[in-house]
Amino acid sequence: MNTWTAQFLDRLKTLPQLQDLATDQQTQGSQTTLVIDRVTASRLGITAQEIDQTLYDAFGQRQISTLFTQSNQYHVVLETMPDFQKNPTRLQDIYVRSASGGAVPLSTFTHFESGSAPLSVNHQGQFPVVTISFNLAPNSSLGEATAAIEQAQRDLNMPPSIQATFQGTAQAFKASLTNEPLLILAAIITVYIVLGVLYESYIHPLTILSTLPSAGVGAILALLIFRSELTVVAIIGIILLIGIVKKNAIMMIDFALEAERHEGKSPYEAIYQACLLRFRPIMMTTMAALLGALPLALGSGTGSELRRPLGITLVGGLMVSQLLTLYTTPVIYLFFDALARKVSNLRGKQPATVPAEPV
Repeated sequence: MNTWTAQFLDRLKTLPQLQDLATDQQTQGSQTTLVIDRVTASRLGITAQEIDQTLYDAFGQRQISTLFTQSNQYHVVLETMPDFQKNPTRLQDIYVRSASGGAVPLSTFTHFESGSAPLSVNHQGQFPVVTISFNLAPNSSLGEATAAIEQAQRDLNMPPSIQATFQGTAQAFKASLTNEPLLILAAIITVYIVLGVLYESYIHPLTILSTLPSAGVGAILALLIFRSELTVVAIIGIILLIGIVKKNAIMMIDFALEAERHEGKSPYEAIYQACLLRFRPIMMTTMAALLGALPLALGSGTGSELRRPLGITLVGGLMVSQLLTLYTTPVIYLFFDALARKVSNLRGKQPATVPAEPV
């Protein structure tokens, strides 16, 4: 992990989307290893257990006694003098008792090797981990940064034992992208069910929902033009567009259905009258929503970068949908009405089944 983390960090430093990279990996701690010459130690009658016990007596936490007083008790811990704990070379002054009873200097059958060791090893669950943090470069989005990081990981061809995942804001961003299609689909299904119950029809809710693609295209185009990323706030703006944009079609279709059912007008005459009479309220409500979203899209100050994607999606979606739905909604209404009449006529021409007489 230490080897691949260093290579991965060097690769990330070359990405233009990232800056201020840092890691919590601390592997440059000094370490001194005591190497035992087991042949010499065996010749002197000293076992590895004796060496271990001697070192533990000197530098461990061996409790050798307990002092009892009237109100408390104190543990007595064996250790060497502080002067012997400051420098590894003082280990040469440590003596180990041999099998014959004599004291043998530790330096007689050991030597030291210096190296590096991690100062700390972080864990996530049961696995050691290294965290790499970064900031976004100017004019770079979090989506571009996460995509570049994933590509860098694939280019390195890390072994399967090394796993890289996002945490923090990047993890929340990836999770939001995963759930966003389901969230939008659930909103559309809910709107369809409500409209179907309202108009007692399976066809005309589709006419109203036909206004949503233009709003979505307008929102995405606006985000691309202003180089703004599709954040969670932008997704909220798209969901708001579902409720705002469809009111144009609702105003026209509601009037057209009333004219057909109660005044006996033809579909063409009903939708034509609806377009004439509902044009002003449609423009008023659209302009009110659009002008209300402009401060979000153009505002500055503290927190403006969080609100700006919401305003951009609302303004872009409303402008494009307003230009298109005034023309497409009547056409789609007439198309679905003609389709419903054809289906109804086909059902009426089917021969009726005569039930068999009981025997």
